[in-house]
Amino acid sequence: MGETERITTDLDDHIPVALEVSNLRKTYADLVAVDGISFTVRRGEIFGLLGPNGAGKTTTLECLEGLRRADAGRLDVLGVDPTNDPSRLNKLIGVQLQASGLPSTMSCADAMRFFCSYHGVEPRWDLLEAFGLLEHEANRYDELSTGLQRRLALTLAIAHEPQVLILDEPTAGLDVASRTELHRVVRELSDQGTTVLLATHDMAEAERMTDRVAIMLRGQIVATGSPRDLTATADGLTKVSVRSERNTLFDDLDLPAVVQHSASDGYAVVFTADIAATVTSIIDALDAAGDPLIDLRVERPSLEERFLELTSVP
Repeated sequence: MGETERITTDLDDHIPVALEVSNLRKTYADLVAVDGISFTVRRGEIFGLLGPNGAGKTTTLECLEGLRRADAGRLDVLGVDPTNDPSRLNKLIGVQLQASGLPSTMSCADAMRFFCSYHGVEPRWDLLEAFGLLEHEANRYDELSTGLQRRLALTLAIAHEPQVLILDEPTAGLDVASRTELHRVVRELSDQGTTVLLATHDMAEAERMTDRVAIMLRGQIVATGSPRDLTATADGLTKVSVRSERNTLFDDLDLPAVVQHSASDGYAVVFTADIAATVTSIIDALDAAGDPLIDLRVERPSLEERFLELTSVP
C-alpha cells in the first residue's frame, strides 16, 4: 500500500472545531484496533470515516461516544472529554448505532417518550410525523420494516437537537427511497449547523454526502481530504469517451498520455494520465480530419476506485 498519504483540504480557520481526535489508540488484548489516529471535524461539517471491516471505524466512534475508554490519546467533543464527562457529552451528541438495541416489543411512541424523558425534553411527535412514523406509533419495533427501524433510530438520535450527530452505517439494508430520504434529512441537519460524523462502507454514499473523509485501514488513517481531493490525486487513469460523425478516432491514433485505446457502443474510449493534453489532442485530431464531434465524456476516478487503490494489500 505504501506510506500513509496526507491530502490537505483548505478549511476555514474561522469555523470552530466540533470534534478533535489526537493520537487515539485502542487495543483489545493483542489486537490493535485503532493505532494512533488523529483528525479534526469542523462544526456543521459532514465527515466520513471509511474503511473495510475491522479497520477501526466503529471503535473510534465508540470512544467518541464514551462507550469505550481509549488506551492513549486525547478526545474532545465540543470541549468535553467523552470518558470523563459522560453526562455533559450525552446532551451534546446524538447517536445512531448499527444495531438500535431497542426492545422488540417497544412501540414507536414508547421509544420516543423514553428517549425524550432521558434527555429531559418533550416528546417530538413532529419528528415522527416528518419521518412518516406517526401512523406507526403504536407498532412494535419488530413489526417495523428495516427502513422504518432506521428512520426511528435517526428520529430518536436527533430528538434532543444534539450539536453532533454520530451515524454508524445508517443506511445499511435500506431501499433506495429510504436511503435518499435519510440523506436529505442528514444534509438538512448539516445545513442547520449540526456536525455529522458518518461511518460507512458505501463509497457512493460518502462521495455524495460528505465534505471530507478519512480512509482507515488496519487501525490507521491512510488518507484524508474531500472526495474531490482524493479522486483528483488518484493514480488511476481517467476515462475519456468520444463519439464523432465518422468515428475517425476508432483508429489507434497517437494521442499523448493515453495508456489504453478501445471502442465501445459507438464511442472511441481512451484511458489517460493527462486529461487536458488528451482532450486537446482529440479535438485537434477531429478538426484536422474534418470529423464533427458529437459527444465527449470525461469520467473521473470514483471514490470507490480510490478507496480500493488505497486499501489494496500488496
